[in-house]
Amino acid sequence: MSNITASSSGVRTSQMRSGFWLVVLGAALWGVDPVFRIILLKSLTSSQIVLLEHVVLFLAAAPVLWRHRAELKGIRLRQAGALLVVSWGGSAVATILFTKALASGDLNAVLLLQKLQPLFAIGLAAVVLKERLPRNFGLLIVVALFGTYLLTFGWTVPFGHVNNFISVGSLLALGAAALWGGSTVMGRYLLGSMKYETVTSLRFMLALPLLFVVTAAEGAPWQMNGGTGATAAIVINLLLQALLPGLFSMLLYYKGLNTTKASFATLAELSFPMTGIVINWIFFDTVVTFSQLTGFALIWFTLFLISSQQSRQAAAD
Repeated sequence: MSNITASSSGVRTSQMRSGFWLVVLGAALWGVDPVFRIILLKSLTSSQIVLLEHVVLFLAAAPVLWRHRAELKGIRLRQAGALLVVSWGGSAVATILFTKALASGDLNAVLLLQKLQPLFAIGLAAVVLKERLPRNFGLLIVVALFGTYLLTFGWTVPFGHVNNFISVGSLLALGAAALWGGSTVMGRYLLGSMKYETVTSLRFMLALPLLFVVTAAEGAPWQMNGGTGATAAIVINLLLQALLPGLFSMLLYYKGLNTTKASFATLAELSFPMTGIVINWIFFDTVVTFSQLTGFALIWFTLFLISSQQSRQAAAD
């Protein structure tokens, strides 16, 4: 009997460890997004990009949702509310808010505020999911956030005056960070009663009606700049953006989140800025500084510690 218990504990520990690193990989793929988005922004608005991306994702996710349609019968009011947070909040509104924040606010302040996302997720996970945090978790949060700070700003102060920090753009960035943090927690909640394929499909599909309204409100939702010659580039980059940092990354993310606490997953998402540094180096000839390498090392050190803590906690449960 003890051998069976030890064996099941070992399997659970292995699943939790692999799940954590699937979240890391899924979030890391989000960093590929700017390669395609920068090209698309030459011809489309931010709302148009998000809408068209979700149209592609709808076509890809519809067969998956049809295969798992029996799960839809079990959706209750709480699950419906969580789905709206994940789809409308995390998939649609947060992306638009963050894009507009970059355009209207101080870039450094916006990027710094976006790094507060783990704090929103951890606080909400403690309230909604009653997650028990391991010892020294607060210290790991500080180390990880400091690592992302170094990746973004180096050893410099990110803003020169408080008025640059408190602005409309900063409020938009805070809203995006809160919605993304809430989306992580609500996604983890939904995985308690749904398969990760169903959650991923519904995330994209339910966001479409809202995105149609937002894009139509801009006045000319289907008007594109750049002429017909840019159409091929738009289609190719849109497909790659939707399927790689969109669908594929979210499937990995939710599969990993299925066995990972929301409070752990939100720190695993810090692999995203690390990928951004690598992408900037490869595609945009941005030199990697010593401070960024230090931040990279701090984040990966933190991620390994979190993975180890999660495994020990699983073995103890």
